[in-house]
Amino acid sequence: MRHQSVPGAPSDVIWLDGVTKAYQAGGPPALADVSMNVAAGEVVAVMGPSGSGKSTLLNLIAGLDRPTAGTVTVAGRRIDTLGEAALARFRARHVGIIFQFFNLLDDLTVEDNVLLPAQLAGASRRQAGARARELLERMGIEQHRDEYPARLSGGQRQRVAIARALVNSPELLLADEPTGALDTATVQEIGRLLRELNAAGQTLVLVTHDPALAQRYAARTVRIVDGRMALAGAGVPA
Repeated sequence: MRHQSVPGAPSDVIWLDGVTKAYQAGGPPALADVSMNVAAGEVVAVMGPSGSGKSTLLNLIAGLDRPTAGTVTVAGRRIDTLGEAALARFRARHVGIIFQFFNLLDDLTVEDNVLLPAQLAGASRRQAGARARELLERMGIEQHRDEYPARLSGGQRQRVAIARALVNSPELLLADEPTGALDTATVQEIGRLLRELNAAGQTLVLVTHDPALAQRYAARTVRIVDGRMALAGAGVPA
C-alpha cells in the first residue's frame, strides 16, 4: 500500500481537488480547500477534534453531501455533478458505509438488512441472497440470519452492518467511528476484521477518535483541524 499518489491517477479510488463546503453563506466553512487522494487497496484514517470537519469529509466522499467548491471523484466518476437519482444508484453500487450506531432496521431480519442495498441496486433476490449468506458466514454470524438486530450484541450488529456495506462489492468502504459504540475486546475483533478485508484488497477510509486504531490498521493518517488538512503521514498519532 502506498502513502502518496499522483492526483487523478487511474489507481485512485478517491480524488478530492480543492474541496470546500460551507453550510451558511459568509460563515466559516466546514471544510476549506481540501485536496486528497486514496489509492486502490489503501486504508486511510481521518482524525481530528469534534467539529473539525471529519464527518463532512466522509459525507462528501459518500455523495451524501455536495461541495460548495471543488471536485469529488470516486471510483473513476465525478460525483459532485450527478443528479440525486444517479447519485443514489452510484452510492448503492460503489460505496459501502459503516456507522457508529449500526443503523440497522429493527423490523427486518439480519439477512434482510444485508440484502437491502443489493435490492436497491437492482440485484436479483437469488444472487443477492447467495452473496448475503456468503458474507454472513465470513463475518461469523450466519447462524443469526433469521434473527432481528435487537437480539444481537453490539459486536454482532456491527458485523451485520459490515456485511450490509459489502453486499454490492463496493470499490470503497467508508467507516464512521465503527468501533465507537463497542467494548475494548469487540473493538479488537472489528479491527482485525477490517484488516482482513483490506488484506483482500478492500479500499477503506476510517474516521476515528481512537489513535491506536488508526495507527494499528491504517497505512496513513490524515488529520483535519478547523476544516483544513493539517497533517498527513504514516502512523501519525492524534
